[in-house]
Amino acid sequence: MNHKALNSRPYKKLRLPLFLSPVKAGFPSPADDYIEKKLDLNEHLIRNPAATFFLRVSGDSMKDACIREKDLLIVDCSLTAVPENIVVAALNGELTLKRVRKIKGKLYLAAENKNYKPIPINEESDLIIWGVVVHVIHHIKP
Repeated sequence: MNHKALNSRPYKKLRLPLFLSPVKAGFPSPADDYIEKKLDLNEHLIRNPAATFFLRVSGDSMKDACIREKDLLIVDCSLTAVPENIVVAALNGELTLKRVRKIKGKLYLAAENKNYKPIPINEESDLIIWGVVVHVIHHIKP
């Protein structure tokens, strides 16, 4: 897949209100009526537009990392993957979403679901790391 083709069109800025006061997740308090500034989610979520792409999640292997079926991933392919990063990788020609783990000095692609075993990474692995997941966006159903 050609990453440049995915990012060749410039995005339109969309600035929405960002409130000065954060929302409390505990006991409710009176809301502030002050808007700090306008927020463009592209500027907030995307550091390097030319190296960023989006993917939709399929499957449940990362459910314990709060990444669910149909979530939208923002992936930066300019970042170098290090242990504990969640990455999108092509493994033996198939895309997968896993966490890079270092276990007893060896590297693995590990699911965040106990039903999946870690996959060892070695010289024989046909592995290409496409990018590091920097944000996950998921819909909360009413």
